[in-house]
Amino acid sequence: MTTPYKIKHKILADLWTNYKDDHEYADFFAFNDLGLPLAFIIEQKIVKSTPEAQVYIEQTFELLVDSLGLDPDDEFESIDEMLEIQADSEDYED
Repeated sequence: MTTPYKIKHKILADLWTNYKDDHEYADFFAFNDLGLPLAFIIEQKIVKSTPEAQVYIEQTFELLVDSLGLDPDDEFESIDEMLEIQADSEDYED
């Protein structure tokens, strides 16, 4: 099962809020300079999502999953969970 849209924008909003100053993710943030803040303002209910906004959110989330080396068919609950899975995977490979 894949991650529901409501959870995707929550994860991206959390990522943007809590990791935007982390140099490890600088390239990801630079490339997704629209999708991440868009996820935040939707999550904060500043604006409502639209079909056009959903396209940006879906693409940004797909890039996040890919950049972390995670399975896109998995269902994720939080950015912390995703980062933990990535770290466990990297530890396993070492």
